[in-house]
Amino acid sequence: MTPARGDHEARRTEVSEAVWRVLSTRGFEGLTLRAVAAEMGATTGLLTHYFPGKKALVAHALEVLDRRSQARPRRLAPAEGQPPPEGLARLRAALLDVLPLDGPGRAGNRIWVGSWDVALADPELAAAHAARYARARGLLAECVEAARRFGELPEGPPAAEVAAAAQAFVLGLVVQALFAPAEFPARRQTELLDDYLARLVAGGDAGWSVGGDAGGGVGPAGGSSA
Repeated sequence: MTPARGDHEARRTEVSEAVWRVLSTRGFEGLTLRAVAAEMGATTGLLTHYFPGKKALVAHALEVLDRRSQARPRRLAPAEGQPPPEGLARLRAALLDVLPLDGPGRAGNRIWVGSWDVALADPELAAAHAARYARARGLLAECVEAARRFGELPEGPPAAEVAAAAQAFVLGLVVQALFAPAEFPARRQTELLDDYLARLVAGGDAGWSVGGDAGGGVGPAGGSSA
């Protein structure tokens, strides 16, 4: 008999939680049907009802990671009784959300880093990753446009280019912070980001350059990751 929809969704949620626990402890290398089944106390046969193979499981894992990143408390959310941040404050909050400033941020970014090889090896997964980053750049571009309307940022290159540069900068900072956490603690990361934004406000060339401060790439800036 086909399971009721409620049962099906409950089981998928259970699988998602098990996928997250495996990712958190073993990374993508350890993400297998057998490992997830063991985490659930189930059989691999049950899992194949939902995922025909490793690729489907990995695709689901990336979706779980993205959803968890979106659902966690964010600096973009307004404080109680306060209006949501706008313009430059919203841009800063979106970029801060990406940085590994605390334990959950570091854990999420480590998992994103682990997803690179998996995604780059498969065109469909790579396309999904690219779409996540593009979505995040869209949010950053909206912040740039609002900051210009408020007179907080000078006119210059298209907002999409400024957003790409900002995303490249903050993701490069994430990579440095993950590999050298003692050199890039939370306070230092925040200082570097604020220095970058100050150059944007001043209209300095360094602030507009996509390549000048770019590094690698992890969870999408302004929406997913960290």
